Amino acid sequence: MRKITNENLLPILVILGGGTLLFISFGIRHSFGLYLLPISNHLNTGREVFGFAAALQVLMIGIGSPIFGGLSDKYGSGKASLLGIILVIVGLAWMINVQTSFDIIASQALFGLGGAGCGTAVVMGAVGRSVKTKNRTLALGVVMAGGSFGQFAMVPFIGYLIELLGWSRSLLYLCFIAAIMILFSFALNFSSKSESSKAGTDQTLKEALKEAFQSRSYNFLTLAFFVCGFHVTFVAVHLPAFIEDEQLPFWVGGWALALIGLFNVIGTIYFGYLGDRLSKKYLLTLLYSLRGLLFLVFIFLPKTELTVLVFACILGILWLSTVPLTSGIITVVFGPYYMSMLYGIAFLSHQLGSFLGSWLGGRLFDTYGSYDLMWWICVALGFIAAAMHLPIIEKPVQRLAVKS
Repeated sequence: MRKITNENLLPILVILGGGTLLFISFGIRHSFGLYLLPISNHLNTGREVFGFAAALQVLMIGIGSPIFGGLSDKYGSGKASLLGIILVIVGLAWMINVQTSFDIIASQALFGLGGAGCGTAVVMGAVGRSVKTKNRTLALGVVMAGGSFGQFAMVPFIGYLIELLGWSRSLLYLCFIAAIMILFSFALNFSSKSESSKAGTDQTLKEALKEAFQSRSYNFLTLAFFVCGFHVTFVAVHLPAFIEDEQLPFWVGGWALALIGLFNVIGTIYFGYLGDRLSKKYLLTLLYSLRGLLFLVFIFLPKTELTVLVFACILGILWLSTVPLTSGIITVVFGPYYMSMLYGIAFLSHQLGSFLGSWLGGRLFDTYGSYDLMWWICVALGFIAAAMHLPIIEKPVQRLAVKS
């Protein structure tokens, strides 16, 4: 019988704690598309205002990711995530009684900043420092699956709360649900005790940033991650409204987002597993190519309950399966010590794409009365991002290669 030691127990605690944080934070974040129509109607504004607020939220997640990543690398992932959770709760509380466009914009911005503290940059860094190289990408995929399953489980539940209680009272319940994350944030503190986290401590933060920005592979990876953010946030924010525009029932939007989350559980674990065995850059090329092809097919399909839900299932497999592969490449190339910071910077690019996808979707709809142009933009960006991964060199930098 295998003896249970701190060496194999602590990574499990970090994975469970990080997965639960993403389960709750992703579940809440991906439900905001359900609030687009009721809050826009309450404020008597077009969709651009809520679209801009949602865009600013994801932009603040991006801006906050390297900040919280740096705090996590320096003070510990548990403390960084605790601060983020507090900001999330305050942002949700502010949303309960929005009366002006400023209220929804400011509350979403505050939520986004807090979301960076309990999001992927901090959690992925904690897991990356805790798990040995041979199983690292799979572990990152398992943690991302927790976030995806949160989207599957919580989005329909939150949709039910909105229909039962109204959008405002439902946000009060989300505050209590968010507070549960505090209990699981403490598990991330165990990441600093892993032996794998000690590699690279002779390098300063300034040297790590210089090394990364001088790497063509890191720059291509970061630029391509912009497209991932553009895709997922446009869909997450605008798909429910698009479905209602197609005269389909309200429940289809909630279940479409839920199915994306459910099938992404499969996608993140499967591609995480493949990422420990095959070239991560070629897997990313495949993922983005399939996204572009899927959006192209969806443009020409008749929009029915069946076609929308099948589209959601396939997109779910491709949804955030990019994250364990992207973070895995960063760890392979630069080592795990500054992973939270370096992934946080790449994630800032992701969130800049998210900002543009959310805002531009609302802007183009208010201008042209449809989302047709946005779907075509998604097609083009998918194939561009696929090509960006081909020049990436998926090997440790010379500093790490010499030490090994």
